[in-house]
Amino acid sequence: MELLRRTFIAKGALDETGNGGLVAVSRLTPGTNILAYCVGLGWSLHRWPGALVSLAASSLPASTIVCALAAALVRIHASPVVTVILAAAVLVATLLVFSSAAALLRPYANRRSALRASIVALFCGALLVADVTPVRILLLSAALGACIGGASRSPDVE
Repeated sequence: MELLRRTFIAKGALDETGNGGLVAVSRLTPGTNILAYCVGLGWSLHRWPGALVSLAASSLPASTIVCALAAALVRIHASPVVTVILAAAVLVATLLVFSSAAALLRPYANRRSALRASIVALFCGALLVADVTPVRILLLSAALGACIGGASRSPDVE
């Protein structure tokens, strides 16, 4: 979106106010922000033809690539080498998520908050074992964290 903004502002086809409106509308519409931004930009420049051309230009290349990759995956799905590679990729992705979570939680891991974090983690684990959906787990964890944490604020927040 930033590249499109710079390009169309440099060409004089868009100003900052128009860009702000396109960004706001693209954030409010369901789906991909960049797709909505492109369609809005096409509409603002050439109405229906611009919107349709920008929709095709912004979605068809990626859709074609996804279809080609899906077709290739269907063909090589049964290969033992591919199965091992995919399993390794899933393992690496999982480890990256956990390492990112650990890095984000490290500043908050102290003795004062360890009990609260442990209670929330145990509660989340129990919900996961009980086959409760992740959204419900997040909502219940947030509620539990709010109850346990009370109305405590850091001293620098006013």
